[in-house]
Amino acid sequence: MLQLSVLRNDPAFVKERLAVKHCKQLDLVDSIIALDDQRKKLQLDFDTTQAKVNAASKEIGKMMASGNVAGAEAIKQEVAGWKESLDPIKTQMAEIETALTNQLLQLPNLPGAPVPIGKTPEDNVVVKTGGPTATLPAGAMPHWDLAKKYNLIDFDLGNKITGSGFPVYIGKGAKLQRALIQYFLDFNTAAGYTEYLPPFMVNEASALGTGQLPDKEGQMYYMPADDFYMIPTAEVPVTNVYRDVIIKPEEFPIKMTAYSPCFRREAGSYGKDVRGLNRLHQFEKVEIIQIVEPSTSYTVLDEMVAHVEKLVASLELPYRILRLCGGDMGFASAITYDFEVYSAAQERWLEVSSVSNFEAYQTNRLKCRFKDENGKMQFAHSLNGSSLALPRILACLLENHQTAAGIAIPAALQPYFGATTI
Repeated sequence: MLQLSVLRNDPAFVKERLAVKHCKQLDLVDSIIALDDQRKKLQLDFDTTQAKVNAASKEIGKMMASGNVAGAEAIKQEVAGWKESLDPIKTQMAEIETALTNQLLQLPNLPGAPVPIGKTPEDNVVVKTGGPTATLPAGAMPHWDLAKKYNLIDFDLGNKITGSGFPVYIGKGAKLQRALIQYFLDFNTAAGYTEYLPPFMVNEASALGTGQLPDKEGQMYYMPADDFYMIPTAEVPVTNVYRDVIIKPEEFPIKMTAYSPCFRREAGSYGKDVRGLNRLHQFEKVEIIQIVEPSTSYTVLDEMVAHVEKLVASLELPYRILRLCGGDMGFASAITYDFEVYSAAQERWLEVSSVSNFEAYQTNRLKCRFKDENGKMQFAHSLNGSSLALPRILACLLENHQTAAGIAIPAALQPYFGATTI
């Protein structure tokens, strides 16, 4: 959530940055400031009236002590009227506070200065490419055919049990999935991240805290009987570990990693985007999260991008890193780098990771703070990244490493999988 002080200090700048994200609610900036003006006026009225009540109460005490009962009673009548006027003011203030918060929640984070201008994925900027060029054998197949040929994944069975977008991994397919998860976690913990195994359902406060609500309400699976949401990513429960926490400066940087299944409705997806493992309603992912002192967050962002790049490169896949344009960024992000791997059989790039700096947007919602060197309370900065999302990684591993003899397993993964080929 944007800090109110940021809007008040320079509303024109806020509107200019929101326009980079193609935000359609720029009028909310003026509305929020107007509501805050009303709140301040009511607070002044309340404080002024309360001061009069306090002063009169002291005067009543003096009069009673001096025997001036009649004078005291006269003032009491006046005080009663002032006290009665305080309740409507408190009610109005509460209503305005609620309206103010609701409107602030609707504004996305401001994009940082390095964010490219643009509206669609075609406007994203490729900042780096790497990895080997895939050379496929004659008769190369897309991953959904390879999965069927080697009995690794059954998409029809998943459709029978649940529905489209819920595949069943079988035999070596399940083992490869498990090997990837363990490899990713070990890679992250070796870099100093502490592993968490969080709940896979969260309450409304947790979803609000990381910015999933109200932005992605329609994309989340909701259980009204319990008022719980299935998590779209481990970012949600893990970042909420530090909701309502005051962090000691010596604890920075806080580095966390977690495996979780992820649940997304993916409403509106169709065609080639949903074929095979390209887009699922349930999938597995390993996440990295950092909570840091604000002045270090962009250095930490670079470190996290480099960390994910090493992990992708270790899987011997062609990849590229993109800096997302304003129109393609997430609601809560200040800047995002996407990692894509090349699907050789499909001849297209597939996103496998997003690494984002949220600055103070999430921590403001979470009330995740620390005291600076002057003893003043400040919001920490939060960052997160996929390290990595499994479905498209698995798809590209099958496609890019297919040979006439089977599927070659990358060297880094062989100790986890227990074989060199499928």
